[in-house]
Amino acid sequence: MTDRPDRMDAGTLGDLSAAVHAGKTMDSTRALRTPLVMANSFELPEDPSDISWSATAPGLYTRNSGVNQVALEEKLAALEDGEEAVTLASGVAALHAVFFTHVRRGDHVLVSDVTYEATWRLWSELLPARYGLAATFVDMSNLDAVRAALRPETRLLCVEPIANPTTKVADIAALAALAHEADALLMVDSTFTPPPFYRPLSDGADLVVHSLTKYINGHGDAMGGAVIGRSELIGPIKADAMVDVGGVISPFNAWQIVRGSVTLPLRLRQHLTSAHAVAAALEGDPRVAYLFYPGLPSHPQHELAATQFAGRGFGAMMALAVDGDPDTQNRFVANLRLITSGFSLGHDDSLIVHTGTDGPRVATYPEPFRRLGHLRLSVGLEDTDDLIADLRAALDATFS
Repeated sequence: MTDRPDRMDAGTLGDLSAAVHAGKTMDSTRALRTPLVMANSFELPEDPSDISWSATAPGLYTRNSGVNQVALEEKLAALEDGEEAVTLASGVAALHAVFFTHVRRGDHVLVSDVTYEATWRLWSELLPARYGLAATFVDMSNLDAVRAALRPETRLLCVEPIANPTTKVADIAALAALAHEADALLMVDSTFTPPPFYRPLSDGADLVVHSLTKYINGHGDAMGGAVIGRSELIGPIKADAMVDVGGVISPFNAWQIVRGSVTLPLRLRQHLTSAHAVAAALEGDPRVAYLFYPGLPSHPQHELAATQFAGRGFGAMMALAVDGDPDTQNRFVANLRLITSGFSLGHDDSLIVHTGTDGPRVATYPEPFRRLGHLRLSVGLEDTDDLIADLRAALDATFS
């Protein structure tokens, strides 16, 4: 299987063209779609004595580097304007791969006090208890607090541009500067903010993590994770977390995600446009107790979001609650007919999930989250007017 010799360099292409063509390969059939290669082994050269069995080059073993995995990695690196990418079995595997590879016993890590639940558990429970690693949870929107929390042994800062689930916005360029002054790396989980909406590497981040399960695949039918960055940082992740730990993505999932990613820029246009309209429609409704969406002037970091995302949009995630107790939130969700109650995000379906008011993770959330709980709404690809009508009908049914 070889690249087309006349294929344009993906780095010279626009967002739509790169999504279609980056990473595309052809075999002897000249098929226009990268073939699905389900083999787990490949024929070795006549003299295999010089082969390193932990090598990450293609053509050895699929755990080391499979055809579809490489196609996906090349596409992701092009979409993020990164040097190299590694793909793994899930977004959590990608997070763990960064921590496993780039943090050592005695190191210290700063983690956003509002973050994805798996990141919270890894740094509040598993990694400190089992491996003696130290973590401090800090408000990443407060640069003075971040600066004060840095230690000589700090090696990594972990942040999300739009925090899951409260939508708090972090200044990635400023955090990158603080991290590098401290000789630390900045890892950005950009699952809420996929390219071309936002590219954290352009603002100084060292490593970008995605749950490919979400927007990049976009269809709710494949699971995967990725880390993108400089080759000197990605190479060790491939050798350690992918080959030696075995967190590799399956060929079929890699193939599906390549297929889904082709329409990513087009899908994002609808996600972002609809989300802004939905947020604006809900904000003024007296039955909505609170709504946090970075595109609204009422959001605490709206100005930062407008600058950081440079007019490209404000994401398609929002946090809200209706007026009343947690049981009222459940009734509201049950009254929705188009929007689905379910985990995950970034799918073609709009998804909503209600979380409770207990637990140490919730203690760092704003007051209305702790009192009422919250609804995390991922705006999908349905007609915008239909989504607004569904939300309003559910409000009518809940408060009638």
